[in-house]
Formats: sequence, C-alpha cells, structure tokens
Amino acid sequence: MPAARSVLSAVGLAAAVAAQTTSLVPLTDKKFTYPNLPYQVSPEQILRGPQFGFNICNSTTENQNSNCQTSFFNSIDDFCLWAPATANALIADTEAAEVAWCSKKGHGTRVIPGGALKGVQFLTTPDYIQITGFIDQTQINMQAADEGGELDPHGADEQGNPIGGLVFTNAWSNGNNNSFIQAVEWTNFMGGNMFCYKACNPSGKNPAGYCQHIYDRIGCAYNAPAAYVNGTFEKCDSDSMELPGEYVSNGVTMTYYQPAESLGPISTVPYSPAIPKSSNCVTYQSSDLYAAAAVPTASTTASGSSAAATGSHSGSASASRTASGSGASSTSSANASLRTIEGSMWPATLMAGVIGFGGLLGVVAAL
Repeated sequence: MPAARSVLSAVGLAAAVAAQTTSLVPLTDKKFTYPNLPYQVSPEQILRGPQFGFNICNSTTENQNSNCQTSFFNSIDDFCLWAPATANALIADTEAAEVAWCSKKGHGTRVIPGGALKGVQFLTTPDYIQITGFIDQTQINMQAADEGGELDPHGADEQGNPIGGLVFTNAWSNGNNNSFIQAVEWTNFMGGNMFCYKACNPSGKNPAGYCQHIYDRIGCAYNAPAAYVNGTFEKCDSDSMELPGEYVSNGVTMTYYQPAESLGPISTVPYSPAIPKSSNCVTYQSSDLYAAAAVPTASTTASGSSAAATGSHSGSASASRTASGSGASSTSSANASLRTIEGSMWPATLMAGVIGFGGLLGVVAAL
C-alpha cells in the first residue's frame, strides 16, 4: 500500500504540474506595443515563476544594479545582451533571471562596461538582425570559465529564459528610431567570452524558423553563422542563413535534429553551416561606438535598471576565424556535464580537442 500511495502521489504531482503549465500564457503570445508594458509580463507564482525583475524601465531604474528585463536590439552601437544580475555567476544557474546589459545608456538598464566588448559584427538580413562578437564576460557578472548557454523566449514552461524577458528593436521601423517593434522570437548564446544574438522580424517569412531554439547544444556556429573576427567592429547587410538544422545532401533538403542530452555528447553533425554572403560593410573603432559606456565596475545584487540598447549585426564571408574564448562543453563551468538547461550545451566531443568557444567555429569546416 505505501508503494501504491507513492505512485498515486507522483501521478498527482505530474498532473498538477501539467495543469499549471497549460494555464500559463506562453511568453511568445504576450505581445506589447512599446512603451505600454506591465511592471512584469510573467508575474505568475507557479512553476519557475514569478519573474525575477521587471519590464518598466526608465531613468529611475538605470544603474549597474538594475533588474530591468526589457532589452533593446537596434544597431551596432545600441544593443543589449542577457547576463546575470549577481557577480561571478553561471548562465546555467541564472538562466531564468538574467537581466539586460546594454551598450549605451538610455533604456533604464545596466550598461556594458567600457572596454568589455572586444569585437562586434552586426548583420541586417531580410528576415532577422544578428549581432555576434567577443566580450570580457567577467565584466557582465559571468564567471571567467563559464561556457554559458542559450537564452530565448521559450524554456521548459514557455515563460522564457529569462522569464518575462522582452526584446524590442527599431531596426524594422523604416528609419523611425523612436518606434520600437517587439521581437517575439529571438535567441542569445552567451559564454566562452563570446556571444551571438539573433532577433527575427515578426513580419518575415519564418521568424520561428530562423530563430529556432531547439539547437541549443550546437552553439553559435550553427545558429548564427558569421565571420567572428576578434578585434573587428563592423556592420553589414547580409543574406539570410539557411534555416537552422536544414542542409542539402545530394540535392535533397534534409533536417537535422540534435540528439537528446541523455544520449551523451554530440560527436558529429552531418553538415557544415554556410556563412551567408554579406555586403555594404562598414568598419568602426570601438571608441567611436561605445564611448559613453559605463566605467567598469563589479555589479552585485540588483534592483533597478540601467542603460539601453539597440542592436545590429554584421558578419563577413569567411568560415575560418581566430578566437579567444573558452571551451565547448555544455553550460557553465566544471559540472557542465551534470547541468541540463535550456540552451546550455556546447558539443564537447565535436570540439575534437580544440580549446575555446571560438574553436567551435574553427572545426565546423572539418565536419
């Protein structure tokens, strides 16, 4: 009888969790017109909730301890990344509570400290905007050795990582810098002193497809192919990439699905991602782009919000690159193999002994 009661209890718990999940409105169904936002878009106190920070961000919340979770992605000099609110943290441990760190002031968020960005490429394509680059991640509260993972508006309970995180951009506003459109579908990989961030145009032909979030274990190389040149600050126009996971074999379009984590490390992927053709590239000096960035400070716990961003992207046409960064295993630091988070796993075996997140792009050509 005690065993039977345990089974019934487990079944009841599973049913209760399922009922709570179905009662939640997915984050991707929560549509807003900026600046008409609630204080929190995901205040529900069930499952992983409530939301850690807040979405109404302005000059009163702008500081290096801000918990603003409304992000902007406008141009090469105006974009935000998702990173922890507390110092020396792991993406694996904080994915549900990341806050916005922006490249300039003005959005009520934290500001990426001056000198932290080591190279940035911003691409504008017909279907999405994309920004990739190199960063001293310790300056945005990540552990130096954190291999990181993927943030996106989905997650196990469809409330997003971070929960309630919103992204807005003026990149699709026909030159009106004061008009922002919500990017409902987006992905942001952080870790190994590198990042890639893609926001898909809701009016594009396949926003959910181009910002697919199911390939969290194979990283930036497959989700956001670009040049990844450290030390370069560049914006370009670009063709759209092939849909993540799609490739052509013997004239037939195939779809790759990454294996379940329970099956172990990913040792091979059946295709090499092509870097889309780019044009109209313009290069900059970092001092021209981020002169107003905050002075480097160690940020600790949070409440408030600080600077802003818009994002942009670029990339070049070369598949090879050099990179500093760190490794390729899964989510954060030493116990990466024990962690299972949305968007955390880098394919360790795929790295074939290459040390560095950047190596993931380097070995792509060998696959």
